[in-house]
Amino acid sequence: MVEYRYLGNSGLKVTEITYGNWVTHGSQVENDAAIKTVHRALDLGITSFDTADVYANTAAESVLGEALKGQRREGLEIFTKVYWPTGPGGPNDQGLSRKHILESINGSLKRLGTDYVELYQAHRYDYETPLEETMQAFADVVRSGKAMYIGVSEWTAEQLQAGHELAKELKFQLVSNQPQYSALWRVIEGKVVPTSADLGISQIVWSPMAQGVLSGKYLPGQEAPAGSRATDEKSGANFIKRFMSDEVLTAVQKLKPVAEQAGLTMPQLAIAWVLQNDNVAAALVGASRPEQLDDSVKASGVKLDADTMSAIDEALAPVAVTDPEETYSVSPKSRPA
Repeated sequence: MVEYRYLGNSGLKVTEITYGNWVTHGSQVENDAAIKTVHRALDLGITSFDTADVYANTAAESVLGEALKGQRREGLEIFTKVYWPTGPGGPNDQGLSRKHILESINGSLKRLGTDYVELYQAHRYDYETPLEETMQAFADVVRSGKAMYIGVSEWTAEQLQAGHELAKELKFQLVSNQPQYSALWRVIEGKVVPTSADLGISQIVWSPMAQGVLSGKYLPGQEAPAGSRATDEKSGANFIKRFMSDEVLTAVQKLKPVAEQAGLTMPQLAIAWVLQNDNVAAALVGASRPEQLDDSVKASGVKLDADTMSAIDEALAPVAVTDPEETYSVSPKSRPA
């Protein structure tokens, strides 16, 4: 069964393999298949589920809510997010203003079919709204009982520090950050992780398999397999492009014997690698079919020895992105039009 970790400096435990429905529910996968996949996650011991209002323009939250209907609510940990445009995308249908946050949490709860979420996350940093306004709105969400904890996504070290200070003043807990992190994308290691560790903030990492590249299914010099993420604009083809060079794909193939030596599949190796970082509370995994989760959950509890970690570093060092300055380019400097 999947193991649990504490989320930040809090008493909340989450499954270290957390189910995320970014590119599947409401768009790529039919609802019946999505519901079956959520039920398989539950059968495998996953109790933590991550979504966002922007996924499939709110449809992903509705599908997740339907899939979790009838489950014991106290046995689940549900996360959602606010920031990106939803609905018709009007000027106040986005960002981290008080208006958008308070309206968005109500919409998310209705779609999810619950009175509260365990974790409500700022999906990006909003440069157009005073941080004090954003954090006060989050404090009110917590005080109203609509969220137990507050998290963020892709914030820089300095933004985390400033947000933590305001949260402390307002007497609520900022417990998590949700960045992209994998053996190919390590930009949080330089500043974000050390700062987070000092502040009692955990990482809930997305794309631990680098959008599937670390599964080894993409081969240098060959076309991407039909139906794979790299060929499907709905499932994040734009995100995977940065990893699709022959140089990267050749380096990834060097991990195959490393995984075999460790007794793991390549996807399991990729997920286990991010979980070796003590500041990581959970790795987000998605699935378009229930059986895909059977492989992913076997990464839970895996301890990679020093030789295996060194072999991964050696194989990917020439192509892994490590520059901490990359963390400053993720949040838009102005709200999306």
